[in-house]
Amino acid sequence: MSVLCPIRKPLGVPSRQPEHPGRFLDRHFLRPLSLSQTAAAKQLGVSRRRVNELAQGVRAMSPDTALRCAILFGVHADFWLTLQANWDVFHAWRTMQAAASTRPLAGSTQSNSALQRIAT
Repeated sequence: MSVLCPIRKPLGVPSRQPEHPGRFLDRHFLRPLSLSQTAAAKQLGVSRRRVNELAQGVRAMSPDTALRCAILFGVHADFWLTLQANWDVFHAWRTMQAAASTRPLAGSTQSNSALQRIAT
């Protein structure tokens, strides 16, 4: 019989849900500049759908889009990719926690209980 133990949050996982990079783009660039999604799409050289899905938080900030945003808005491409990485890591951690609440991770409680039986 295995008792599930909570896993500790690793370094680098944000404590609170970070803002999606597309929503950040919309809130800090498109709206303040009164730039429509259609106009932004034309200037970025991408489809309006791509900008819309990004701004709605349903599309990831790809390296290609990050480069295009860097060129258009003068913000480093790695800034956009860091926003995306923080978003991805936070949600991967939440998924991992949910899975760990129903089954132990490899090397956690089940493995430790097996080692304890061998040692006794």
